[in-house]
Amino acid sequence: MQVLVEFMGVARVVSGIKQVTLTLEEGTTFRQIVRLLGQKYPRLIGEVIQPDGETFQASNMLNLNGRRMIQPAQMDDAPHDGDRLILMSILAGG
Repeated sequence: MQVLVEFMGVARVVSGIKQVTLTLEEGTTFRQIVRLLGQKYPRLIGEVIQPDGETFQASNMLNLNGRRMIQPAQMDDAPHDGDRLILMSILAGG
């Protein structure tokens, strides 16, 4: 299956890319995708992804298809072929 990952904010600056299409095995979880992104873009570790390589720093998360945020308890769920994941910061200043 393929999923498109879009990088926003800090993730885009740190990775140096706007988006990447990942070819994954069916059933690959969001947690495994985070781990893969950390391996492909090691500069994300510590900035966007926790040092454990599979969870986000508190201010970052995935959005699925522009419709819903993936909550920590949903990280072992899997996207579907053709899904779009947005890696984004959830903090806003004022």
